[in-house]
Amino acid sequence: MNNYTIFWLVLAVVLATIEANTANLTTIWFAISALIVSVLSSFGIGTLPQLLIFIIISVALLVLTRSFVKKVLSKRTTPTNADRIILESGIVTEAIDPIENTGQIKVLGQYWSAKSQDGQPIEVGSRVAVLRLEGVKAVVQKEESE
Repeated sequence: MNNYTIFWLVLAVVLATIEANTANLTTIWFAISALIVSVLSSFGIGTLPQLLIFIIISVALLVLTRSFVKKVLSKRTTPTNADRIILESGIVTEAIDPIENTGQIKVLGQYWSAKSQDGQPIEVGSRVAVLRLEGVKAVVQKEESE
């Protein structure tokens, strides 16, 4: 194994590590190219051809596959207006009771089933902050009174 083979293998590992930490589907193509060139360099191919092969394979993989893979892996979400209640303040209209699995709040003029974040009951009339949605239930936290 010559020094160029080791260089290309190390470069492939570094690029694959960067890709694993970013998941942008950019450096993976360069990592694959470096791996291919490392194999070719072990057969004694010269330095300039190694560099040219690396550039050609990298560009080809990037151009030909990146948009296709992005399209396949893209997570399609349908935004809804329900998300607008997150981080809003509301009033408890039906006591939130984790044992009975009951509770309702009014936020932005709408009534939502609710449950408490910490599993504690919250009484009627309390002000709460909506932390997130879980299905059709708002997960809330009691606001500190001033």
